[in-house]
Amino acid sequence: MKLLQKINSPTDLKGLTIDELVNVCSDLREFIIDQLSHNPGHFASSLGTVELTVALHYLFNTPYDRIVWDVGHQAYSHKILTGRRDVFHTNRKLGGISGFTNPNESEYDSFGAGHASTSISAALGIAVAANLKKENDRHVIAVIGDGAMTGGLAFEGLNNACSQPNNLLIILNDNDMSIDNNVGGLQNYLVKLTTSAKYNKLRNEVYNKFKQSKLIDENQKNSVLRFNNSMKSLLTKQQNMFEGFNIRYFGPVDGHNLPELIRVLNNIKDMKGPRLLHIKTIKGKGYKPAEKAATIWHAPGLFNKETGERLALKRNIITQLYQDVFGKTLVELADNNDKIVGITPAMPSGCSMSFLMNKYPERAFDVGIAEGHAVTFSAGMAKEGLIPFCNIYSSFMQRAFDEVIHDVALQNLKVIFCLDRAGLVGEDGATHHGVFDLSYFRPIPNLVISAPLNEHDLRNLMYTAVYGNDAPFVIRYPRGRGELSNWQNKMENIKIGKGRKLKDGNEIALLSLGTIGNEASKAIAKAEELGISVAHYDMIFLKPIDKDILKEVAENFKHVITLENGVITGGLGSAVLEYFSDNGYDNISVHRLGLPDEFVTHGSMNELLNLCKLDYEGILDSVVQIHKKKKKEFKLPQFISRDKTIPK
Repeated sequence: MKLLQKINSPTDLKGLTIDELVNVCSDLREFIIDQLSHNPGHFASSLGTVELTVALHYLFNTPYDRIVWDVGHQAYSHKILTGRRDVFHTNRKLGGISGFTNPNESEYDSFGAGHASTSISAALGIAVAANLKKENDRHVIAVIGDGAMTGGLAFEGLNNACSQPNNLLIILNDNDMSIDNNVGGLQNYLVKLTTSAKYNKLRNEVYNKFKQSKLIDENQKNSVLRFNNSMKSLLTKQQNMFEGFNIRYFGPVDGHNLPELIRVLNNIKDMKGPRLLHIKTIKGKGYKPAEKAATIWHAPGLFNKETGERLALKRNIITQLYQDVFGKTLVELADNNDKIVGITPAMPSGCSMSFLMNKYPERAFDVGIAEGHAVTFSAGMAKEGLIPFCNIYSSFMQRAFDEVIHDVALQNLKVIFCLDRAGLVGEDGATHHGVFDLSYFRPIPNLVISAPLNEHDLRNLMYTAVYGNDAPFVIRYPRGRGELSNWQNKMENIKIGKGRKLKDGNEIALLSLGTIGNEASKAIAKAEELGISVAHYDMIFLKPIDKDILKEVAENFKHVITLENGVITGGLGSAVLEYFSDNGYDNISVHRLGLPDEFVTHGSMNELLNLCKLDYEGILDSVVQIHKKKKKEFKLPQFISRDKTIPK
């Protein structure tokens, strides 16, 4: 990797020969494979964009020229070439660089990315801004993957691109789609012709002469462009939707042929108006195991780079992932009820909808990266009597907020929303933490909102949503493993809106919601050893909230702690305060534990829980501080202040 070690910024690429640039690509692949083998991240997508990244930074004047990456999974080469090679080992670690593009991290990161389908709209905004600011020499490039092209926002950006004055270059990184009729002599000839500098110069000169002679104007230009596109479609026997948007289309081009990619990009980079370059790439390119199984190698975790063996973490207790409990339970429910169907936006493996897809393929639907559509599609099925389980990551559910209100809640349709990755998620960071759902769902009428303490509760809530409920039903649960080795209980109905007391106490009442209550139980056990008596209530439901528990707490405790793995504003703590205020309980001190009013960084789950004081130690500290405030004479013994021993 001698050449890569000399690349400290894109400027260092510009003096290299094409052969040397090819060697840089090899170095990049070797570096990414080595780094990610022991520091997990998004693997296959970044290997697929190595040549594209080198070509872009070689030809364009970044960061003045703007490259807007979609999602960010494919931008590792970009990070390495833009001054972050020597800190890349900190990728996704607490205090290290982000796994996604982040303008606060580098001036080369033109726009933040984490959720899909945003690049075209963002880049169009940047391109129009450049036009208004008379920055006519600034190039703007949007790089979007084919999966992200299924998102509605991408189509909205495409639709608007032809109606605004701009010179946006869109690069479609197609690493999965099957395209017919794109090979052969005529196709290759047309790719070379339409990307030829001489051809496009002549084309532009002819247009300008027609315009000067008043034989054509801007409105007629679009008609001529549509005619040209129709002729190209006739000759190639291939139509494409981009030319329907009046966006000039070039390709497909081999995204791993660096000399050809540089030639094509160089020929079209200074063209006027919006255009799209379609490149074909292979996810996991250069690493055979990833090329053969791109889905598995999207984010494979630890692996042996020599053998391709994925390395599982060793655990003392075998417990299920919450996503797998959901997936297996869904199949169990579907076995006994043929009205049950499953919907997911492009995450069948991640959310374990794949279990239902394997057994009942006709009853499980992957709608692509289209969360809003997933919700309204589910609503349509619910309207006709089916029982849809719509599984969306909590962070991505934010993209379907209006559809939940307008298409589900307003019509009071029985759609069961299972929000995977609720709460802090770890290394993916701020764009992926599912911390807002409690707050943004709580004001919506007709919704039931729940969170299980453990796997038994998750199964019971899914059962209740089917058999004990006729309204929209939300179940949120976290990323990672559960609490129980015997997770497969006999499912039963839970009374909606009823929580439970997990432990008696007489000094402080702690009200928790969801799996974070397990951390509270550990903290309360420690507090008992210190002589602090804490009652613990598992609320289970945020809406409707258990008013009987709140009344009992209000009449028996002066000090209350609320605990939730979500933002502190608008969730459980806010609901408890509202109840106390509305019912005249003004003399109760409420201490809310949750996430602060800021975006939480990336890091391991344990590190982030500790950072936000939501691990058992942070909860214990809050209990002790309230106790000390209540009884000033109490002093916490030094030996337990940050005891690492977690009680069983």
